[in-house]
Amino acid sequence: MGRCQDEHRKREYVIRIRISGDALLDLEVGYEFYERQEPGLGEYFATHIRADIEGLKITAGIHRKLYRDLHRLMSKKFPFAIFYQLEGEVATVVAIVDCRMDPEWIDLHLDPGDD
Repeated sequence: MGRCQDEHRKREYVIRIRISGDALLDLEVGYEFYERQEPGLGEYFATHIRADIEGLKITAGIHRKLYRDLHRLMSKKFPFAIFYQLEGEVATVVAIVDCRMDPEWIDLHLDPGDD
């Protein structure tokens, strides 16, 4: 049996998900953007982003670390990335970022303490 299968077998528990206040604000901003495009599209966006986040209960930790200690999960339906930290059995979503934004803006958004 492969190493990956052995590691998966060891983790037979479900990861708990926490969503930071900043990430909830990001979700609200995305919702409002899409709702302005077409009524109902904001709810469609939020539903799919929440489903992507819910999937972390099983898949947390498999995503590439793209920025410091943050894993990046790409949304399946929208050009958004979900950045999260994994500490033990808890995945904390820290940002939900529109990938169409300027990369410098994204860097600042992910690390607002660096001025």
